[in-house]
Order: sequence, then C-alpha cells, then structure tokens
Amino acid sequence: MYASGQIKGPRVKSGLRTPLSTLCAVALAALLTMLATPVLAERFEGRFSERLTVTATAFNSLHGQGAGDDHTVAAWGDVLKPGMHVIAVSRDLIERGMVYGTAVRIEGLEGVWYVRDKMHDRWRNKIDIYMGTDLRGALNWGRRKVTIHWAPEVAE
Repeated sequence: MYASGQIKGPRVKSGLRTPLSTLCAVALAALLTMLATPVLAERFEGRFSERLTVTATAFNSLHGQGAGDDHTVAAWGDVLKPGMHVIAVSRDLIERGMVYGTAVRIEGLEGVWYVRDKMHDRWRNKIDIYMGTDLRGALNWGRRKVTIHWAPEVAE
C-alpha cells in the first residue's frame, strides 16, 4: 500500500505497478466473457419452456456498424468481444420475457446464447446474432427464419 492509502497492484516488466482499477476491469471483462459462452450450456438443458419462430440476422462489432464511436458496447452497456454467444432482441421479445441475461437456444446453432443487446423499437419478432468481427460469417448468415427456445425464469 502506498503512503497515500492506495493499494498497489502487481509489478509488470517495466517495474511499474498496475493500477487496481485496471485489474478489476480485466477481471470483469473475463467474467462477462465466461457468462456469454457455451460453457454453461448443460446448466440449462431441459429448462427452455418457451418457443417461437423469429427472423434472425447477424451483426458485428466493426467500425462503421451501429451508432456511436465504440461499436463494441451493447445497448445495456455490455462490452462485446469476439467469441461471446450474444444476441440482440426486438423490444416485443423483451415484453415476452426475453429480458437481459435470458439464456436462449437457437435451432441450427450450437450452445446457449444470451440476451445482452436490444434492437431499435421498429423491429418486431426478430433477433440479431453477434458474430464478433467475422463480417463474412454475418453476411453469409443473411436473414433467415429460426426457432428459438428460452427460459424466462433462468435469466442471468
């Protein structure tokens, strides 16, 4: 601890100490990434009580896509990173119980996906699947009808 009362972070190669706030930010980013990956898929098996066919498109976090300067920040403030299993949902689906953190199965895709973004209120009965920086993958996905399954009672 410094004389000023600040907590010292671990030393880095330069001999300087890493601020504790930076370490906390890195730990939080790692936790959010873990929560939005298929690792927890088995936890939700058999618990997806709701089912609906929706239009699905794909989106990326590339410069020039979305509003604002930082294209990695979702509508609820999550920082999106490639590899996360994240979807954005239309506002009518939020009203149906697909709130922030809801676990979702998408027929045709592996794993569990999580509601971490919401779409403009002009869209209805639609999801947008996050594909990181894979522009070609998003373009190849295009627009298609998919059946989704979710469990509103298991929202994270």
